[in-house]
Amino acid sequence: MGLPNKEGRKSSGFFNSLKLVLLLGAVLIAGINIGNGQLSVSRIVSNVVNDKPEPVANGLPDKLNYDALDDVYQAVKANYNGKLTEAQIIEGLKHGIATSTEDPYTVYFSPKEAKEFNDQLNNSFAGIGARLSKDADDNLIIAEPIVGFPAEKAGLKKQDIIIEVDGAQTNNLTLDDAISKIRGPVGTKVVIKVVRDKSQTLDITVTRQTISLPSVETKILDGNIGYLEISSFSNDTVELTRKAAQDFKAANVKGVIIDVRNDPGGLLEASVDIASLWLPAGTKILEERRGSTVTESYVSRGGDILNGVPTVVLINEGSASASEILAGSLRDNKAARLIGTKTYGKGVVQQLINLRDGGQLKVTVASWYRPNGQNIDKKGIAPDDLVKISDADLKAEKDTQLQAAEAFLKK
Repeated sequence: MGLPNKEGRKSSGFFNSLKLVLLLGAVLIAGINIGNGQLSVSRIVSNVVNDKPEPVANGLPDKLNYDALDDVYQAVKANYNGKLTEAQIIEGLKHGIATSTEDPYTVYFSPKEAKEFNDQLNNSFAGIGARLSKDADDNLIIAEPIVGFPAEKAGLKKQDIIIEVDGAQTNNLTLDDAISKIRGPVGTKVVIKVVRDKSQTLDITVTRQTISLPSVETKILDGNIGYLEISSFSNDTVELTRKAAQDFKAANVKGVIIDVRNDPGGLLEASVDIASLWLPAGTKILEERRGSTVTESYVSRGGDILNGVPTVVLINEGSASASEILAGSLRDNKAARLIGTKTYGKGVVQQLINLRDGGQLKVTVASWYRPNGQNIDKKGIAPDDLVKISDADLKAEKDTQLQAAEAFLKK
């Protein structure tokens, strides 16, 4: 998730850096959130990119005054009635520094969490096989149980509200915390209490297994319409999407549907390369800024074999960051029409820094902007055609958004 002009930058310190736009609190596949957005490979000496304006936090002192921390440590040591190790305290301090930013996207990952994060990026991890999200009331919900995997087999259904995981209530948990509770070793069981249809309460036991999924699924629908579903922007996404584009071109499809509903995002390079299949070389895809200063510009790279093919992008409230980059760039460059509901709204950039102890720090470093100049953070992208899926549609398994896309392309 390589940045233009940053490949090959040498590191003289112990920080290796990956740049991302990650969403904490969007759609996950029951694992560490890969977020929505962009991850690009580059190396830097520290968590400050040398050729960019200094962030506000550079006003901090060179070293912390640890006296106040030691006061708390001594008080806990002298009074806490429970088991606690030095390692636990150190990990707690690391998490606390990230939390002190009060930025939901700045997060410290322990070595274990960092491994889970990278497994998620590769679309292979231990979980239950369900995409999770938060609804408008901040409830943890099943956005989609993946067919053939444990969640679906155990009976979890779309829009089920998860109120407990192994007896622990979820109402005060962040999405990441809830996901961590659902994850676990392959072969172990997790009990998930859900509310279905706002009335029925069920305890459903799910056995965890290794989840390994391709990030892209394709087919040709009736009417010779190419259908491309992207579930995340991962390591395999560009290759699979390019192959699909070549197949669509060979079939002389009448139009293409790109489905990024409930797609939490992923790799920057993937979002740029995929947009390039539609956009002529040099076309603006996004800008990255610190304050009013443009620090990066991303443009299409050629190979636009689907340029001119009528295209619809299906979006919803679970479409975030890299999904929004793709949808916004195609829409602003008049290469696609957007159908569905407003997207999540994640328009800030994180830097992922690999720490020497195996942990990782994900820290917000910039904002990104659509080709039309808009930043979509906390706003989302509105569709050209607002099409909702009602509760009745869900029960009848009627995809009104997909039907609207097909109808548009068949005109």
